[in-house]
Amino acid sequence: MQAAQRSDVVVVGAGIVGTTLALKLQAHGHAVTLIDRDHPGAATSFGNAGLIERSAVFPYAFPRDLRTLVAYALQRSPAAHYHWQALPSLLPYLVAYWRHSSARNYPAAIMGALPLIEHSWSEHAPLIEAAGASALVNRHGWIKVWRSERAERIALRQAEQSRDYGLSVRVLSSAELRVAEPNLSAVAQGGVHYPDSRQIQDPFDLTLAYLKLFEHRGGRFLRGDADTLIADGDGWQINTSIGHVHAPQAAIAMGPWGESLARRLGYRLNMGVKRGYHMHFDRSAASLSHVIVDVDNGYALAPMKKGIRLTTGAEFAHRDAPSTPVQLETLEPIARRLLPIGARLEASPWLGARPCTADMLPVIGPAPAHRGLWFCFGHAHHGLTQAASSGRLLAEMISGHETYIDPTPYRVERF
Repeated sequence: MQAAQRSDVVVVGAGIVGTTLALKLQAHGHAVTLIDRDHPGAATSFGNAGLIERSAVFPYAFPRDLRTLVAYALQRSPAAHYHWQALPSLLPYLVAYWRHSSARNYPAAIMGALPLIEHSWSEHAPLIEAAGASALVNRHGWIKVWRSERAERIALRQAEQSRDYGLSVRVLSSAELRVAEPNLSAVAQGGVHYPDSRQIQDPFDLTLAYLKLFEHRGGRFLRGDADTLIADGDGWQINTSIGHVHAPQAAIAMGPWGESLARRLGYRLNMGVKRGYHMHFDRSAASLSHVIVDVDNGYALAPMKKGIRLTTGAEFAHRDAPSTPVQLETLEPIARRLLPIGARLEASPWLGARPCTADMLPVIGPAPAHRGLWFCFGHAHHGLTQAASSGRLLAEMISGHETYIDPTPYRVERF
């Protein structure tokens, strides 16, 4: 029988979180094997607006106002959609999500996420430079636009709250908005510019650049199946394309698949998924400098290498349920009234799933019942944003070093 290959740490999951964690572990001197069943960066990390969102100090809470709740319940808002058949299994998560979104509990989500947000760009920036990926970075930030007085009130209230957290915020009149983005139509009556954020104009390419840097520094990527991960003697073993790999430490960074593996090992994390869709459109008649978020309708338009990417809001469904891109179909004509986007560039929309905890905070830290097992997933809408800051934190924990931020809010035991 062939002896198992050895490594200091195996990182299971080669999306942006796992790949960044692997780089951070390398910086602490670990020999790291990165493992995924598919191509790196091809799952959840592939589809988003590309924001490294320093301004994301307010996690996406469960709506509390009656108007929004009724619109969601009756499937009348393009910002959210749900599958009826998924609701029974999602109910424990949704009830807990509602509870954590209350006025009393929500501040804990803000303060818990804040350290990861504050260090998001400072932890990504040196990796982006070392990976030769600086050309992917759009430094214009993003703009939240409104079409109605109600959306304006919401946007301005959050802008004022953002200033309390040290963010740069600029309120734009209709005329100023047209200067910033000349191709936006008059349906956008004003906006709020958040210049502190950065945008990656191809998140998939960034993951590949990080992977190339990881391999250049001596790391190894292998195809392997997380279902074969088992405790083995003094560590963990997993089957890969070259045979068994054994390591004393294993880190699970599998995004929406992380909860399934944790459940197999006896952990109940009360997580759900928010699925999302995107489609690229030709930009020959619609240049765009900033990511644009439409407050009234809950979608984003993002300038990407391929074209203008329209990303949808949340779909509450089983992770692997068939695609139902009704939000995208509803939003396309709405987006066309805002920006003259061209033809679709793909035959069908991309679909991915965001891993979401009920308290809106990721799971980062040791698995309490399993020596040498670590979790790093559950970043919801902010996997790209929080990847590097989360990776640094967990790498310090695995290495036995003092951590640069308090890991307590992210501990597994909170569930």
